[in-house]
Amino acid sequence: MNLFDETVNAETRRQFFGRGAKGLGSAALASLLSRSDTLGAANSRPRVHPAVMPFPKAKRAIYLFMSGAPSQMDMYDYKPAMSEKFDTDLPDTVRMGQRLTTMTSGQSRFPIAPSMFNFKQHGQGGTWVSELLPHTAQVVDDMAVVKTVWTEAINHDPAITYIQTGRQIPGLPSLGSWLSYGLGSMNENLPTFVVLNATWTGRKEAQALFARLWGSGPLQSRHSGVMLRGSGDPVLYLTNPKGISRGLRRSMIDGVNAFNQRQFEKVGDAAIRDRITQYEMAFRMQASVPELTDLKNEPDHVHDLYGPDSRKPGTFAYNCLMARRLAERGVRFTQIFHRGWDQHNQLPKDLPNQCRDIDQPTRALITDLKQRGMLDDTLIVWGGEFGRTVYCQGKLTRTNYGRDHHPKCFTMWMAGGGIKGGVSHGLTDQFCYNIIKDPVHIRDINATILNQLGIDHQRLSVKFQGLDLRLTGVEHAVPIKEIIT
Repeated sequence: MNLFDETVNAETRRQFFGRGAKGLGSAALASLLSRSDTLGAANSRPRVHPAVMPFPKAKRAIYLFMSGAPSQMDMYDYKPAMSEKFDTDLPDTVRMGQRLTTMTSGQSRFPIAPSMFNFKQHGQGGTWVSELLPHTAQVVDDMAVVKTVWTEAINHDPAITYIQTGRQIPGLPSLGSWLSYGLGSMNENLPTFVVLNATWTGRKEAQALFARLWGSGPLQSRHSGVMLRGSGDPVLYLTNPKGISRGLRRSMIDGVNAFNQRQFEKVGDAAIRDRITQYEMAFRMQASVPELTDLKNEPDHVHDLYGPDSRKPGTFAYNCLMARRLAERGVRFTQIFHRGWDQHNQLPKDLPNQCRDIDQPTRALITDLKQRGMLDDTLIVWGGEFGRTVYCQGKLTRTNYGRDHHPKCFTMWMAGGGIKGGVSHGLTDQFCYNIIKDPVHIRDINATILNQLGIDHQRLSVKFQGLDLRLTGVEHAVPIKEIIT
């Protein structure tokens, strides 16, 4: 087969029509290349996506994701009236026939389980915080607590997929991938989007996490999150095998890239170009990641701030310290997943352990960034995929209870990056079952995150299957203006 026939056979229909349109687009391309923001032009700014607005409040974000759904009424949404309603049935006028999971839909009754934990008001704003979070309570004046988040999803996998990607159906770009696509990188030696998966000490069984939760979907693969492992090489195959020097590795990559470049010139497949980019990033990470993950130079007072677990790779404390180091090095988006928040039973035993995992490190992260002058332009987000019921799942006693999934109201908070501190937004009813003031859909949460990073969520889109695909979808979504400075 000659070269022409081979190229035609390898070319897709879309590439064929794309090549045919090049002549029509040459004038537009010349115009774009003359602009000062052309990618790769000497002494010019990086390419700017049309959705990016001037003067963003935040340059980077750190998302603390509590996978499994933390119990809002045991942590942030104080409901003192429930103490008098112990073991009484949740009124039908409150439940209003709302959807239930199969785990409690067969129960003959829905007995109310008041929180066993004490609450106090903290900070100048008087934010209510449970005794389970004594360290976090010290930094509430830097936080905006949103008590009225809601979602349509009631089971874990669709719910976590929904809040991460904007739809319950898998396969779409995650929040971090959208940020990478819209804003690009601030450090060419590390990924734009990094994922850290923390160990936990609460309920041993936990919902699985899938790589698609930090995947790029139809966006280029270079926008996917890169997970740093908590043991062994932080990234698989980061270390060269014995007998392979860095110079030899460079020569190997140059050879592979030359083959890929020739193939790209023949068929024009963008995935080949991404492959070249990823090889180059992997080579640079062989030098940058060992320095990043070497905490020997962190002083003792920093480890004391984050707690003893900060010296144990893979813990939430270690990952919070790592998130600060990533932020310092220009990583755009870091997401820490902490599993084990699915307290269907034995909540009084398991929830305190979960809170102990995150409490001191969370305060430390906010404090550390603030001391370094980085909190103002670093957005921190905390939350899970939905909330939990005020009624008990299974047997209720004075010393034990569990809570089922509840999507109609739950709590999240944000700090830094242009967020008002000491604010409590929204109001739920006395049963913590329905929203009575200022509902916030998860689309609004994502719109707020994008807004703080200087992105118009309505304009950040990509053509996919004939649609303008967006993180916030086509339904109404607005940033939460009440918590924004």
